[in-house]
Amino acid sequence: MKKVYLDNNSTTPILPEVRDVMLPYLAEHFGNPSCLHEWGDPPREALETARNQVADLIGGAPEEIIFTGSGTESNNFAVKGLAMANQKKGKHVVVSAIEHFSVLNSAKTLEKMGFTYSTVAVDKYGVVDPENVRKAIRDDTIMVSIMQANGEIGTLEPIKEIGKITKEKGVVFHTDAVATAGTIPLNVKELGVDALSLASNMFYGPKGVGALWLRKGTRITPLLDGGIQEGGRRAGTENVAGIVGMGKAAELAKTHIAVRNEHLTRLRDRLLKELPARISRVMITGHPQNRLPGHASFCVEFIEGESMLMLLNSQGVAVTSGSACTSRALLASHVLLAMGLPHEIAQGSLLFGFGMSNTMEDVDYVLDVLPPIVDRLRQMSPLYSKFVKQSKGG
Repeated sequence: MKKVYLDNNSTTPILPEVRDVMLPYLAEHFGNPSCLHEWGDPPREALETARNQVADLIGGAPEEIIFTGSGTESNNFAVKGLAMANQKKGKHVVVSAIEHFSVLNSAKTLEKMGFTYSTVAVDKYGVVDPENVRKAIRDDTIMVSIMQANGEIGTLEPIKEIGKITKEKGVVFHTDAVATAGTIPLNVKELGVDALSLASNMFYGPKGVGALWLRKGTRITPLLDGGIQEGGRRAGTENVAGIVGMGKAAELAKTHIAVRNEHLTRLRDRLLKELPARISRVMITGHPQNRLPGHASFCVEFIEGESMLMLLNSQGVAVTSGSACTSRALLASHVLLAMGLPHEIAQGSLLFGFGMSNTMEDVDYVLDVLPPIVDRLRQMSPLYSKFVKQSKGG
């Protein structure tokens, strides 16, 4: 059976070059980078090399990179840490309705600590209007957190425009760039943000490694009590092998990003064009053009996304229904609901995430196997039977 992995928005495979640079730090260079003896020297030097590589990917300075355990940790650190560090000025934060749960739930946790938060709505494409962010900012607002791109619908947000507003208002601005860093070109200086989250496994590096870029001079309260690692901002012995892998993946991403994007965009555009032509009552979700290069997402009416996912899996195709963090919850996506989709349509979501190993033949395979799956499921759907009956005037 043909195997087609189209879930690169939840994680990407480690590149051979990345794996190779990691191996020495799982064997001979096992020392603790905080130690002053000679066993600590190679790991410590490797950490700083990786810090330079990650900083170079996003246009920051090495000393502004704080390594974490994931994109989720980076988001938690940013939202909670920045809010707590600035609470003397106020206790109000602003987020969008389609943020990742690591941001939304962090805001809810802050609420239990005496903070308040406002949620900015999005349009039918999942786009945040910068003027709505401006309206949400109050005298006691201390932070805004808006993601650069939503991994579920692929829509790119107007971060530069929002950054101009937060700078004008004197409010700290964080962006969750887990879906974009290493995937599209970005420069933190041009974006106008004060903090940016990224994750290694989204650009062919290892899982369990992330980073938070924090603009020099921006105050943040550490979430972990312990040692003085990462400049005293993130305690705990560093995952040296993982960080080395993230650094190499970042270096490769910056070198090859244009070639990667050209390839991924061709695959994406073919699926976006062909699937609605082959299956009736299919809706593209997210912005049709202004979206991530390897991202295609749809809602198929009258059936559930999980059913399509499982039958595609039986044909050797890996996709996601909704985000990876909610795909086991069997609930309608909060992102799609925020865009105004009704529950019954939002339940039928599919997300295709293309990677560098995918080919046009993979797209053709999906176009061959998915329509019969949809037909089969619709024949069992009472919603579809009702629709057909009403269409015939019955």
